[in-house]
Amino acid sequence: MHKTTQRLIELDKKYLWHPFTQMADWLAGEPVIIERGEGYYLMDTEGRRYIDGVSSLWCNVHGHSVRMIDEAIRRQLDEIAHCTLLGLGQSRSIELAERLIRIAPRGLSKVFYSDCGATAVEIALKMAYQYWHNRGDKLRTRFIALRESYHGDTVGSVSVGGMELFHGIYKPLLFETLFAPTPHPYRFNGTPQQCAQHSLNAIESLLKDNAGTIAGIILEPKVQGAAGMIVHPAGFLKGVETLARKYDVLLIVDEVATGFGRTGKMFACEHEDVRPDLMCVAKGISGGYLPLAATLTTQTIFDAFLGRVDEFKTFYHGHTYTGNALACAAGLASLDLFEKNHVLKKMSEKTDLIVVALEDIRTLPFVGDVRQCGMMVGIELVKNKTTKESFEYKHTLGAKLCAAMRPKGVMLRPLGDVIVLMPAPAMDRMTLTKLLAVVCDSIQNDLPEIVKGL
Repeated sequence: MHKTTQRLIELDKKYLWHPFTQMADWLAGEPVIIERGEGYYLMDTEGRRYIDGVSSLWCNVHGHSVRMIDEAIRRQLDEIAHCTLLGLGQSRSIELAERLIRIAPRGLSKVFYSDCGATAVEIALKMAYQYWHNRGDKLRTRFIALRESYHGDTVGSVSVGGMELFHGIYKPLLFETLFAPTPHPYRFNGTPQQCAQHSLNAIESLLKDNAGTIAGIILEPKVQGAAGMIVHPAGFLKGVETLARKYDVLLIVDEVATGFGRTGKMFACEHEDVRPDLMCVAKGISGGYLPLAATLTTQTIFDAFLGRVDEFKTFYHGHTYTGNALACAAGLASLDLFEKNHVLKKMSEKTDLIVVALEDIRTLPFVGDVRQCGMMVGIELVKNKTTKESFEYKHTLGAKLCAAMRPKGVMLRPLGDVIVLMPAPAMDRMTLTKLLAVVCDSIQNDLPEIVKGL
């Protein structure tokens, strides 16, 4: 190990607290220290190269060190890095807002910036709540969400999150949310259509039983990412929209993980022609370069906040780095690359490549389910294929399998015992083929040995 690497590891362990990480294990281990990125690869301080198989936590779109985005940021540095949007306009934030509305689902017409997915969700919740309040309907204070949903880690976003593992300890801090069952075909005793209808029936029951008190329904469209890449049955998303319109509640879609090409469309809503009232985006909005998020909404909702100052209809919410100029410049360059490189048009051949590559592992002993939507893939490992019994959480099987892929040049991060593949939407076929080959080889050859050692 190089002296530089050893020093960085020592400093890391002395000073840093890593997210979603059991630090006792981290302190006892020998972490990888990433120094550079090039294309779709990460390079560590020892000179080793790894395919970035999860897009640096689902945000990288076009690769690392992309010339057009790098140059856009450098040009912006020659102008201004940041100025507030409180009482001022800023050119890059205006230009990106126009571009976002141009590509967004029909009906969305306003953009409110923030800096991460959780803040985009917080904003959507507060907008939905205040929308009804400003209209004089002050009883609409609650939200409906899905079990196993994940919308971020701030108190508001956790309140509408349904993951007991992440959120259970914080229940005393949270506001009340009504939860409906997640449409999870693999864990449902019936057809995918019956699974979808079961969840839709539960949502409708909540809407009926709580009539006049629901401000909105929030969900991750098509794929529940952090829950283990749960892919919803076809028609479920449209069914939720239909219920929102029938019972006159707002529909909030969290496209933080699914947006910007991940599912094969620019936004997951497009798969079923859904037009939300509020849409949250982040992660890929800047190409994965800089912290940036946005909450998009309709003219109708925007208009409900207009009035005299002393009517107190103003949306009193903001962040210091709202609409950051550098991040918006990166976002504009990213959208240019979508067009220049025909990223979305090339997606189908790559998603087909994934389908074919993963077909053979479905029959392997510990592979319970393989689910995919575009470039979003979850491979669920189970102890018993027949009963779908999971491995004990303490065994950290998914983490062990991903660690076995590192010497082969692949960097993945699992969700429990779900192996997640989230390659950059623009990843070339050759790199994608290498990634898939390592994953399949590790599941076939390394996984049985890891299970034996549990």
